Amino acid sequence: MLKTPDTKHVAPWQQPTLVDMSVTALKGVGPKVAERLTRLGIYSVQDVLFHFPFRYQDRTRIIPIGRLHHGNQAVIEGVVQLTEVKFGKRRTLLSRISDGTGSLTLRFFHFNALQKESLARGIHVRCFGEVRRGTATLEMIHPEYQVIDESETGNTEQCLTPIYPSTEGVHQLSLRAITDQALIHEQLLVDLLPEEVIAQTRMHSLADAISYVHRPPPDAKVEQLEAGIHPAQQRLALEELLAHHLSLRQLRENIQHQPGYVCDVPGKLMAQLLNSLPFELTSAQHRVIAEIVQDIKQNRPMQRLMQGDVGCGKTIVAACAVVHAVEAGYQAAVMAPTELLAEQHVKNFQAWLAPSGINVAWLSGKHKGRIRAAILDEIASGKAQVVIGTHALFQQDVHFAGLGLVVIDEQHRFGVHQRLALREKGSNDGRYPHQLIMTATPIPRTLAMVAYADLVSSCIDELPPGRKPVSTVVIPDSRRNEVVQRVHTACKQGHQVYWVCALIEESEVLQCQTAEDTAARLTEALPELRVGLVHGRMKPTEKEKVMQTFKAGDIDLLVATTVIEVGVDVPNASLMIIENAERMGLAQLHQLRGRVGRGSASSSCVLMYKSPLSQNAKTRLATMRETNDGFEIARQDLEIRGPGEVLGTRQTGLIQMRIADLQRDRGLLPDVERAATVILSDYPHTVQPLIKRWLGDGTRYGDV
Repeated sequence: MLKTPDTKHVAPWQQPTLVDMSVTALKGVGPKVAERLTRLGIYSVQDVLFHFPFRYQDRTRIIPIGRLHHGNQAVIEGVVQLTEVKFGKRRTLLSRISDGTGSLTLRFFHFNALQKESLARGIHVRCFGEVRRGTATLEMIHPEYQVIDESETGNTEQCLTPIYPSTEGVHQLSLRAITDQALIHEQLLVDLLPEEVIAQTRMHSLADAISYVHRPPPDAKVEQLEAGIHPAQQRLALEELLAHHLSLRQLRENIQHQPGYVCDVPGKLMAQLLNSLPFELTSAQHRVIAEIVQDIKQNRPMQRLMQGDVGCGKTIVAACAVVHAVEAGYQAAVMAPTELLAEQHVKNFQAWLAPSGINVAWLSGKHKGRIRAAILDEIASGKAQVVIGTHALFQQDVHFAGLGLVVIDEQHRFGVHQRLALREKGSNDGRYPHQLIMTATPIPRTLAMVAYADLVSSCIDELPPGRKPVSTVVIPDSRRNEVVQRVHTACKQGHQVYWVCALIEESEVLQCQTAEDTAARLTEALPELRVGLVHGRMKPTEKEKVMQTFKAGDIDLLVATTVIEVGVDVPNASLMIIENAERMGLAQLHQLRGRVGRGSASSSCVLMYKSPLSQNAKTRLATMRETNDGFEIARQDLEIRGPGEVLGTRQTGLIQMRIADLQRDRGLLPDVERAATVILSDYPHTVQPLIKRWLGDGTRYGDV
């Protein structure tokens, strides 16, 4: 039993809490069990209370056997009529029980002699399990059961039975027993939300919410609990979202208090760059450039997220920021998620910056030996003023002479840990580089509030003049011949075409093989057209050669895998065919479609699908047909896939929220923002305990 300390004369936020009490203080939790519990993130008694059920079972009522149906999950009681071991393909223990309304067989494939003896004829048992059809009677396979006295019949559970996320060696019975003990001491939980916040949101107290979620009463609505929308769960979700929001706001505040690299220069290189361009920037691009320049002139690191739809011109805006940093005497690094996009950036930046004498270096994970060593020397000496690469940029052997600006393209492909790792590469004498984060996957505000609260947002909400919306049609692949004819017509009119082979399964080899087969079939069907092929398993030089040939107009039809999703700009390409479009997410489809419509001609995208379509696939394809608006597509993508996929949260650390769901609970976010403002202003002492409660020691986003 835990000893409750005297907390009468201690401020609530200074009281000893269950987070200070090891889980080994609970009965039945020795060193081995404690070690297993760490796999679930359980170290303290408080962690036990914040390890929430993901579903519930109703074991509060005993169901007569005669009323059972296949598929029921039920509690039954009965008397053992016969127990025997059957030998067939596998040794099986069968125990038939009856309650007067009917009979049911318990079937065990794993058992021992003691178990057989415990189920002797005449024994009363209570069982819980899923009912299935058997050869002679209904069956339960490996049910939970206990032998009971005749006097105990009819005594059922007093609350719904929680089912917890578990791990090998930790049984549900153990988790429930541990939680029962922890709940006895829930009075030691400090309610860190100010009373005014609880009053405004009309929510449960923390102790009431915890108690209800772990042990719901028999009349609780299981559907509501399993949907995560019960008021008790919403109270906890609010606090969890608040902890994440505060964590990132704290990260931003900490960064803003650190010195950065002051890039306060006249902007001659930027003016030279803009004057050399064969096009005019939009007013939105000029606005965002001004916001960035204002940031990097300050003596604190910029943390800015630049959002913009496909084709809005984010890269040239980033190039303006880069030359401004270079003019101030610092290096700039540009990190892209794929080799192909990194190569495209290298080509663009070299073309734009070479007239100003700026040295652009490319560091790839494929660079080895002397070539890699020479590039690393250029970076370390400062000779490489702009360095472009993929994840290779933050490897241990990469050292910068003076990294003043970090540009990260397609932020959601990386994650907070990785961009902080690159940021650390630029730390020098206590100063940190500016960061510009770019994304062509617009982040709905509901997500940005929690996932990007450490960043200030800029939006390029205007496309270059002359860009026409891409007309999108959705057709079954049974009409492939019509599509092939459409390709033929487009090419004969002087246009170029992409034919994209979507991922068949998680195999790059199979994807490339599919592309090769498709290219061969199309070459046979369209012998007068020049057909090219590009896929992920080709060498970079081969891919580059094919892409250059296509861009030069010497290939009519380019068959490709999704490697052309980003970074490819061919203005004469006016038609795109995407096979198996039903297998792809909205964001990827929108990115691919953005490869056409870059010239003056009207452009089209044909989404071919295989029947039958799931409801989600129908919704995705309908969305693509109805809109070209990247922000609307991002909103729909969030509805369909949820925040984990949209944000790439396998890397960001937001994937393992304990009870909150960014999509389901987006209605709580205004309350989260208001609560954060109140807490930071009037109750700053509760910030760190809130973060620690939900995110552990320190944030999940790196130390700053």
